[in-house]
Amino acid sequence: MMNSMWHKSTYSSGGTNCVETREHEHGADLRDSQHPGLGFLSFGAREQSVFLAAVREEKL
Repeated sequence: MMNSMWHKSTYSSGGTNCVETREHEHGADLRDSQHPGLGFLSFGAREQSVFLAAVREEKL
């Protein structure tokens, strides 16, 4: 893993509804910062790019 540490996403507003990310050699993982024990979503590099583009374009 490139960075196994979880950190708040730069897309989080800084409030209580935050997403945490961690990058790895195959892409990135995302989880809810308020409920980290409930698991995470894992994205490959291509899927991560498509997901972030959709968020930026406010399609999600």
